[in-house]
Amino acid sequence: MLDSKGFDLWADGYDKSVQISDESQEYPFAGYKDVLNTVYKIVRGKTGTILDIGFGTGVLTKKLYDDGYNITGIDFSQRMIEIAQEKMPTAKLIQYDFTKGLPKTLEDIKFDWIISTYAIHHLTDEEKKTFICELMKHLNPGGAIVFGDVAFQTREDLEQAKRKDQDQWDNEEFYLVEDEIKEMFPELEINFIQISYCSGVMTIK
Repeated sequence: MLDSKGFDLWADGYDKSVQISDESQEYPFAGYKDVLNTVYKIVRGKTGTILDIGFGTGVLTKKLYDDGYNITGIDFSQRMIEIAQEKMPTAKLIQYDFTKGLPKTLEDIKFDWIISTYAIHHLTDEEKKTFICELMKHLNPGGAIVFGDVAFQTREDLEQAKRKDQDQWDNEEFYLVEDEIKEMFPELEINFIQISYCSGVMTIK
């Protein structure tokens, strides 16, 4: 997995490399634009507050920012933050490693939406469980968490994609599986939309 310096080096060419993978319908970014558009369609409506975790260069967040949402973002790449801040001058963008949870500056703040695209896979399944529990505490009534990422309905679907892409597969990343998240949180409302053979959008309420 890339560290923050690695992402800093990747930042200026990130959007282009993602575009190539998306247009080629190749792992890991097959369906990338559709994932972002799906997250956007789920969230858009009345303006409110959004926490974006791992916002990168701000491709999705900028659209919501332009719609009038109050944006707070976390990313551990300083260069990514610089690129995104130029697009969203009044957004509150924080350099922080979310694998350690949320920064203390957000301890008492709640949001209408918490979104994260192509970032949650950096957490193991057990870490995801702990992190989602923490995020739920930061939602306003009626709020929701929306993840867009490499994601699957079942473990078998994941294994099938892994066999297809075994030469490129990143074994240091841990992808969302709808069935397993539902098993972790039987009390929550969880909806999943499969976007491409290796991507999807999950909403947790």
